[in-house]
Amino acid sequence: MRGPDKNPLAKLRIPCLMRLMASDGRNEAQEPEAKPAATMVIMHRDPGGGAPKLLMMERVRTMAFAGGAAVFPGGKVDPADFDFAQALDEDVTLGLDSDEVAHRLAVIRETVEEAGLALGLKGVDDPADCAKARAALHEQVPLADVCAEFGWTPDIAQLVPWARWRPPAFENTPRVFDTRFYLVDAGDTQLNAVVDATENKKLFWASAQETLDLAEERKVKIIFPTRRNLERLAQFGSFAEAAEHARQFPVRTVLTYIDDRPEGKFLSIPDGHGYPVIAEPLGAAMRG
Repeated sequence: MRGPDKNPLAKLRIPCLMRLMASDGRNEAQEPEAKPAATMVIMHRDPGGGAPKLLMMERVRTMAFAGGAAVFPGGKVDPADFDFAQALDEDVTLGLDSDEVAHRLAVIRETVEEAGLALGLKGVDDPADCAKARAALHEQVPLADVCAEFGWTPDIAQLVPWARWRPPAFENTPRVFDTRFYLVDAGDTQLNAVVDATENKKLFWASAQETLDLAEERKVKIIFPTRRNLERLAQFGSFAEAAEHARQFPVRTVLTYIDDRPEGKFLSIPDGHGYPVIAEPLGAAMRG
């Protein structure tokens, strides 16, 4: 869904300037302070031969961010994640900077905490057999100590960078997150994920299109970034296809903006990030 091009000099509105800067990669100056976060798109092979199943978590309605919405597992990057990233050897970090490694460690930790699945780790026999590690993380034991106790090593190469979303300055509120998305191939292993019953009230496995259909039927709610990513993921029939697509679109920060059109205001994102749909009527968009 794309609106007509507009003259950038006609109205010097901040959102329009953001759109132009984001489209050519010069968006850093417009980005507000935001909390670093990461989320994991777990792709499980459908034994029936259909599109991959994705793990979705339905958040408790009372949560300040995305309350009642279905989201991917994930959460904030903690200081201990940055400490762990700096302590790891280069053969584990693969030469990536510590900031990127910390985000991948955070999403590994959050997925254990929220879903009871130990993914993105070497030395794990059964990803679903991690109850003790999960309990330790819930007791605020750092992931570094948990890995040492259970003989695990982060395998950050399993996490394929998919996207990075961050609201622009005009939405700079205490709940602004700079979120990196990663794809993980769960293969056909039986993954008996168990909801943490704290921030999330239930979980379910569904293809990207199935979740979009549930949203259309008003059986689940999805926020704007989740909807756009589900639409993008729905194009692919396998993890390999999605990962190849991700390589064709190197991650650049996606900044939302308000687009004034003759038919009304639309919440939009710049083109060129790999998304088949880039706008939604503002009144219909759930923004978190």
